[in-house]
Amino acid sequence: MKKSLKIVFHLLNLILIIFYLYPGSIFGRVIYGDFNHQPQITKDFIVSSNHVYAFLLLSTIGLWAYVNDKKFNFVVKYLFLLSIVLELFHIFIPERNFQFSDLFGNILGVIIPFVLYKTWKKI
Repeated sequence: MKKSLKIVFHLLNLILIIFYLYPGSIFGRVIYGDFNHQPQITKDFIVSSNHVYAFLLLSTIGLWAYVNDKKFNFVVKYLFLLSIVLELFHIFIPERNFQFSDLFGNILGVIIPFVLYKTWKKI
């Protein structure tokens, strides 16, 4: 089970990186036929909800896959760094824009599962 969960984590990680670094919206192209139209799962509040969902899923699976593993702390640091670096790349990628609401959405998507893990571990 753990090994297959790690494989899922690494595949999702690769897919997320491809979606983040692609100049345009792959989902927008598939759904609307337009690379410039980004589908919205729910309304944004202070942070970008799509970004929260993406990193929430990736972080939950990653933390779950590496819980009780000597690489757990590395995975936590990696997820935080990834959430920042991928958004910073949007400064340089054509058709993409750096936005603080996206950056904070990414970080929040990492923080929520980490806090839940720490709370669960104390209980």
